[in-house]
Amino acid sequence: MKKPSLSKNVKWAGLGLFLLAMMSFLPKDNLNITSENMSTTVKNIVLVHGAFADGSGWKQVYEILTKKGYHVTIVQNPLSSLEDDVAATNLILDKQDGPIILVGHSWGGTVITQAGVHPKVAGLVYVAAFQPDKGETTLQWATSIPSAPENGILPPDEKGFLFYAKDKYHAGFAADLSKEEAEFMWASQGPITLKAFITPVTEAAWKTKPAYGIVATEDLSILPYIKRRMYKRSNTIITEIKGSHVIFISQPKAVADVIETAAKNSVK
Repeated sequence: MKKPSLSKNVKWAGLGLFLLAMMSFLPKDNLNITSENMSTTVKNIVLVHGAFADGSGWKQVYEILTKKGYHVTIVQNPLSSLEDDVAATNLILDKQDGPIILVGHSWGGTVITQAGVHPKVAGLVYVAAFQPDKGETTLQWATSIPSAPENGILPPDEKGFLFYAKDKYHAGFAADLSKEEAEFMWASQGPITLKAFITPVTEAAWKTKPAYGIVATEDLSILPYIKRRMYKRSNTIITEIKGSHVIFISQPKAVADVIETAAKNSVK
């Protein structure tokens, strides 16, 4: 076989160097190789619990998402006021090393609506959650239609805190969990101040960031009709899942799937 001559090798090498040099003069926006044009899945997930519960309820969702490589952090809300819960959430958001999907359950939806304007938040997920607009309150939406008879939110006590009644917790809050699980959740519930429920939100992050909403179709604490009204108004991407108010405990995989969808489609 005839070997290529040295002069031909030199010519091809020279052509390669010429092309590389010419590419360096092309405008960067004509090349699809810049970091700005590369889609990156959001890897940070921050979970915010609601009233009459605590962060431990997210355990199964946490396990599913961490096994898939997500960095998951859970906020422990003091439930003392909207401002305090937003501050607790912002504390965790500040610690993340990149873009975030911010997830809220129930009252946590009100919290993420306001905290979600944080510059690191790329998308929002509402899990059987309130989604008020700027100037609206949680109580306004909670009382927009008559409550289910199983709903057990008690009037505020002498210190202004709301508790969920023991005799209604299972049926009204966690009907698709075992009686034993519901009893433990009632015993460890986080009471919330009435002040939190009557404080208007000052920001509505869903107006500028992609939002996903889960309607728990058997929910007797926030009726499905209320959630559908809020989510449709905001053009939230809706997923309906059969389950109680604690859908994130009874259907953790289905909830985790929605969060993962948000992470894959909310590029920051």
